Amino acid sequence: MPEHDWSMHYQSGVPPWETGQPSSELRRVIAEEKIQPCRIIELGCGSGINAVWLAQQGFDVTALDVTPLAIEKAQKRAQAAGVAVKFVLADVLDLRESFEPFPFFFDRGCYHAVRDLNVQGYLRTLAQVTAPGSLGLILTGNAREPSPPGQGPPVVSDEQLHSELEPLLKIVRLREFRFDTNEEMGASPLAWSCLLRRAG
Repeated sequence: MPEHDWSMHYQSGVPPWETGQPSSELRRVIAEEKIQPCRIIELGCGSGINAVWLAQQGFDVTALDVTPLAIEKAQKRAQAAGVAVKFVLADVLDLRESFEPFPFFFDRGCYHAVRDLNVQGYLRTLAQVTAPGSLGLILTGNAREPSPPGQGPPVVSDEQLHSELEPLLKIVRLREFRFDTNEEMGASPLAWSCLLRRAG
């Protein structure tokens, strides 16, 4: 996955998908599902906003991103917050690192960004970092309300979620919500909140 395609977003300022606050949907799911602090991996962590928040809640966080500048910003964010996060420079489509399986994974916008490039590579990575019974949360753009060309996140239909993620993962709950926004993003894009469990 070309790192330079993502670096330009961080070099030019704040990427349009970063709001400066942890995902409100992530916080809602953690509370609703009563997910207790555990080992967690975040795929496509960006500048570490969600990873740092999770660490502040007591989670043991490993966070991956393909962009060196994003990892650098994330490390500084964690240091400023006084929390420990293991940030790893890695490509989610071709994961070379080895990890013990994680009981929980989180993905805010990585799946919808890479699925057209190599969805099988993404699934191989999920298979590497989870075990049967592992829980996961994927937040992705929603095809029921596509954005104008060049604006908003890539979108996925509910049928595509089922066909691409199963049978490796079973969709436990699928609901609509709206992504948090920043000034650059403008209107809140419609999204899917997809709670999954690794099949046994």
